[in-house]
Amino acid sequence: MATKIILDVDTGTDDAVALMTAALSPDIQLVGATTVNGNTGIDSTTENTLRVFEWIGMPQVPVHRGMSRPLARPQMQQLNPASRIHGDLLDLPPTTLKPQPGHAVDWLIDTLLASDGDITLVPVGPLTNIATAIQKEPAILPKIPEIVIMGGAHDHGNSTASAEFNIWLDPEAARIVVNCGRPIRLVPLDATHRALVSTEDAGRLRALGTPAGEAAARFVLQRIDGYDATQPMHRAGAAPVHDALAVCAIIDPSVITTQFIPVDVETGGELSVGRTVCDFRFRSRRPANVHFAMDADERKFVAMLLDILGRTA
Repeated sequence: MATKIILDVDTGTDDAVALMTAALSPDIQLVGATTVNGNTGIDSTTENTLRVFEWIGMPQVPVHRGMSRPLARPQMQQLNPASRIHGDLLDLPPTTLKPQPGHAVDWLIDTLLASDGDITLVPVGPLTNIATAIQKEPAILPKIPEIVIMGGAHDHGNSTASAEFNIWLDPEAARIVVNCGRPIRLVPLDATHRALVSTEDAGRLRALGTPAGEAAARFVLQRIDGYDATQPMHRAGAAPVHDALAVCAIIDPSVITTQFIPVDVETGGELSVGRTVCDFRFRSRRPANVHFAMDADERKFVAMLLDILGRTA
C-alpha cells in the first residue's frame, strides 16, 4: 500500500526533484504540497512548485501557499546562501496553474484532523508551516504518524559553520517540531553529502527521455555547477540532492542509516544559532526523540531516482 504524504517545500532545485519523485513513485500517494519561504521567497517557491507539477503532467496535485517569513526572526532572504545554488525561478516554463485557495497552515490542520492518522509529513524546507500548524491546533499531533525532515547537520553546516540552511532560517520553528513528541526521522547533511548525484548520472537521467528525467538532469547539473563553485564536495562533478533523499527514505528506509538519539535546536547561541545539537552520548539525560541519519547509500539512491523519474504520469 502506498504511503500517504504531504510535502512541505521551499521549491528550488532539490525540492523539485523531491516533488517529482514523490508524485511519480508507485509507493507514495502525494496528498498535496504546501509551500514555504526558504530557498527563495514564497511567490517563487509557489510558482516553482506549480511549474513542476505542470511539467510532469500532474496538475491535479493540490498546492497550498504557506508562510512568507520565519516565526520570530527578521526576514533573512538577503543573506540567503541558497540563492547561489537555486536561483529564484526554476528552468521550466511558467505555469498556468494556480495554488488552492486558503492558507497552507489551515489546509494542513483540516487535512490532518480529517485523516485516519495515516499521512506522513515531509517538510524539506524551513519548518515554519509545520510549527505554525502545531501551535495553532495541537490536536493534529496524534494524527501524525511520522515527520520526515530534510534538515540539520552534525559534522558541519552549510549556512554557518554549524547550521544547515533549513534549520538556520527558522530555528524557533525547528525547535518546536523536533520537540513535538511525534516520531521524527531527520535526514541531515551528514547523510545527503554521502549520496551525491554526478554529471554522469545527470546524463543517465536525461537519457530516460521523460519530462521528469529531463528536468532532474537540468537541476542536477545546475546544482553541480553551484556546489563546485561555492561548496565543493569530496569529489568534483557531483552534488547532493538533499530533499529527494528524504523522499526516497520513505520509499525504502534502507537508503539511509539512522541512530535514535536526543536532538534539539540551538536558538540562542551567537555563533551556533540553528545548530541541531545531537546528543550521541546521551549526556543531557534526555530521552531519544529523533532518528538521525548519519549515512546514505549513494548507489541505491541514484538507482531509485533513475527508476522513478523514468516514469510518466
